[in-house]
Amino acid sequence: MTVRTAWLSPNGQTRQDTRLASLGATTPTGPLGSRSGILPGHNDPRYRVSGFYVGGVTGGMNAVVATGRAVIQGTAAQGAYPVALDEDITITFADGDAQYARIDLVVLRVHDDAYDGSGRTDAAVEIVKGTPAATPAVPATPSLALPLAQVTVRAGAGAGTGGIAWATDNIDVRTTLVAAGGILPVYNNATVAGSYPGQYQDNAGYLERWGGTAWEKYPRAVGGIAPAGVVSTGVYTGQYRDTSTGYLQRWNGTAWQSANAPSPFAQSLDAGYTTSTTYTAALTDTAVTALTLTFTAPTTGAVLLHFGARMLTQSSSTATAYMAPQVTTGSTVVLAVNDEYAVSHGGTVYSSVSSVIRVGSLTAGTSYTATALHRSNDAAVTCWYDNIFLRVDPAF
Repeated sequence: MTVRTAWLSPNGQTRQDTRLASLGATTPTGPLGSRSGILPGHNDPRYRVSGFYVGGVTGGMNAVVATGRAVIQGTAAQGAYPVALDEDITITFADGDAQYARIDLVVLRVHDDAYDGSGRTDAAVEIVKGTPAATPAVPATPSLALPLAQVTVRAGAGAGTGGIAWATDNIDVRTTLVAAGGILPVYNNATVAGSYPGQYQDNAGYLERWGGTAWEKYPRAVGGIAPAGVVSTGVYTGQYRDTSTGYLQRWNGTAWQSANAPSPFAQSLDAGYTTSTTYTAALTDTAVTALTLTFTAPTTGAVLLHFGARMLTQSSSTATAYMAPQVTTGSTVVLAVNDEYAVSHGGTVYSSVSSVIRVGSLTAGTSYTATALHRSNDAAVTCWYDNIFLRVDPAF
């Protein structure tokens, strides 16, 4: 016997059937259900799966199916069927259609007369022949069957006409399973949902944990920085990852935030003027009528606010031009404008002045807006402002 099954044959289960096919490997999908799949393992430990590999013979219509072990899940009442192929077998594909290509599906299939009325009680490797078409489709997988390969049979293909192009027209669709609690080696099933929170799988060299709604990737070393493109959702607050643009990000529990973001900065190089003796954001003769800067308060709740401008008092050496920022969140003023911390200049020649103040008592994670305000101390004197800027850095 080549294809062996356990707890199926009406003629009795041999001791060899039991040794080869009673696998004890099921990856649960529910209280009574399991995944269908191939048991991993390869004679060369560099590779994951060799069982039931379908490989074609160059220039022909034959393929060899390699030995292996598998589990095929029926209904919950039927249970899971362990299957073993104890020697390589050869299967033969029908010649191609004269006009169109088709796709054949190679499957490992269990027949159980007690449930399907097929008159058969065995397991077999079968070819499900596809329908020739201009755009051929993969035929449906029969019930109680596990897909192994999708083989395209081109129009006119035959043993005397070059056969099947195995290098390009043979798609491996085998999937894997392991015993409950085992780490599943992903093989054509990376996006299949997990069975229970806490299940693990190995995907492209990275360990993933099923969290209930998605597979959560772990970096190669816990506490290490995850490489770019590996982690889409953070696993724990404080986790770091690299990005494709070279910036480091930190997971705050709900979103990735830049760990080394450039300081928020705003600037106006279009000069404007005011004669207002009270602070105003609006300037005349400039396209930038109000210079503002929005920033998010860091975890320390404090920032260093840099500000400055290039200023002059037109036709007056005794008047003074002032510039100072005001900080708000929504309609609430957090830092009111004041001459005490403003930058100032008096004179008919432009002069650049700047300063920095510490703004504290901010709520971490809250958005704030800094607005540049200006005034003259003499309503008869026009005060000009150019190269106005605002910048915010985290403070401790």
